[in-house]
Amino acid sequence: MVQRPKPEKFDKQARAYAVKREAAILIDWRRRLLEAAEGQVLELAVGAGANFPYYPPGVRVTAVDFSGGMLEQARRAAARCRLEAQFVCGDIEHMPALFPEQGFDTVISTLSLCAYEHPLAVLQQMRRWCRPTGRILLLEHGKSTNRMLSLLQKAADPLLYRMAGCHHTRDIAALVQEAGLRVEGMERCWLGMGSLIWARP
Repeated sequence: MVQRPKPEKFDKQARAYAVKREAAILIDWRRRLLEAAEGQVLELAVGAGANFPYYPPGVRVTAVDFSGGMLEQARRAAARCRLEAQFVCGDIEHMPALFPEQGFDTVISTLSLCAYEHPLAVLQQMRRWCRPTGRILLLEHGKSTNRMLSLLQKAADPLLYRMAGCHHTRDIAALVQEAGLRVEGMERCWLGMGSLIWARP
């Protein structure tokens, strides 16, 4: 079994992530998704803070990542965006009691479910951490709805995981349903590989 990459792998990539220019379509998806964020926000696997420019005014963000290098870049991004944020270095897969139940108005994951060993457990934690009236916002990539492309993803997945630290074959919609989230809106993108999801716990 391929082991999950260590935090040090992402520490080394942190500076490159911070200066990476994203495609305009990905920026648009982040903006559209995050305009629904409000109140106390929990963002998982925050990376270098790519979401920070797109948060609406007034939110208070708790940003989590298991890479100290990524969190340092995220702190700088928060300062540039004048975003009220606190930062937690930790691996949420192995720290289930990291936050109180129903402690957040919005829980967010963008492009991170691909990297966890147990993505279903992470989604279930997100559900527990979100208030009953709150919202869970996801921008994720996984198994394409195109059969031929999904077969190519399956064949390439072991190599891509070793290179980038993420799986390309996870069925995000099925995981969300299995986790018991109530989906209010879903859009597919990237030839059916990407999913934007607006959900309630």
